[in-house]
Amino acid sequence: MARMSRRRRIAVLAHPHCLPPDDYASLPYAEQLKYRTEANVLEALDSLGHQIRVVPLEDEVLPLRKAVQEMRPHVAFNLIEEFHGAAVYDHNVVGYLELLRVPYTGCNPRGLVVARDKALSKKILRYHHLPVPGFAVFRRRKAIKPPRHLQYPLIVKSLTEDASAGIAEASVVRSAEKLVERVQFVHENLQTPAIAEEYIDGRELYVGVLGRRRLTVLPIWEVSMRHLRPDAPRILTLRAKFDARFQDEHNLLIGPAEGLTDEQIRSLQRMSKRIYRALGLSGYARLDFRLDLEGRPFFIEANPNPDIARDAEFAHSAEAAGYTYEQLIQRIVALGLSSIEG
Repeated sequence: MARMSRRRRIAVLAHPHCLPPDDYASLPYAEQLKYRTEANVLEALDSLGHQIRVVPLEDEVLPLRKAVQEMRPHVAFNLIEEFHGAAVYDHNVVGYLELLRVPYTGCNPRGLVVARDKALSKKILRYHHLPVPGFAVFRRRKAIKPPRHLQYPLIVKSLTEDASAGIAEASVVRSAEKLVERVQFVHENLQTPAIAEEYIDGRELYVGVLGRRRLTVLPIWEVSMRHLRPDAPRILTLRAKFDARFQDEHNLLIGPAEGLTDEQIRSLQRMSKRIYRALGLSGYARLDFRLDLEGRPFFIEANPNPDIARDAEFAHSAEAAGYTYEQLIQRIVALGLSSIEG
């Protein structure tokens, strides 16, 4: 487990709108949610005795440059998910830290680029003979031609956005006509290319991984969707992921995966390590799988730098592996200290 180490100077990179206000503790729970990750991480770093400087980043790197010059941090704790409002720019912030020779927590820029592109990551894994659903990519401003090699139903989503952006029941399509409609929706509303994958009916599993060279695979977690409508697709929509009232009404639970055989667990653990390395990930990541009705796992997508709030699934899975929350944060810091080599 992570052990207490000497006090470090840590620059915490965060979006200004995610930084907890002074009255955070007195806010209603629903209001606290938007700040919880940053609040939890800052509280843990403080309790571990580290010297912290918060660096708000939105559309200008000068605050980061200034913080590096003035503080000379041992490591930057990266909580950035976008830059200039675009998720595809997140890797540039990490690349800038590498140019400055500042160690950082979480994933390296190459891994972020590969994982961000859902089609590219699947192409790499297919090359390594790892199971992925069949898929097709639809670029913006090009004619939408339904592919003949895929079997319906398909699930349509953004090629590059995460956090279930744009995912709804209508994302699962069963005809060429509905496919075209949903691809147009992604193009127009998310302003990104779209990807259509063969929909894998079954269980949704999460596998957390920590490490750089030596990897720790956390206990397998599952999204329980047994209380959705019988005719509803078993997917985690944007509403299901972030609407607390919807979660309560449908008894949507995320917790330890139950009923897996020892062989399924070993297979998912081995597969997760292979995927993590094949995609060039580092620091920590959550890998999403679907287990079909015959018990076969399919890789869906990788989420480097997933939510590490105290009550998020990654932290809960780490707790099941024996980490306290503070030990998890300290482990992430320790991995970050070795992110710059040479």
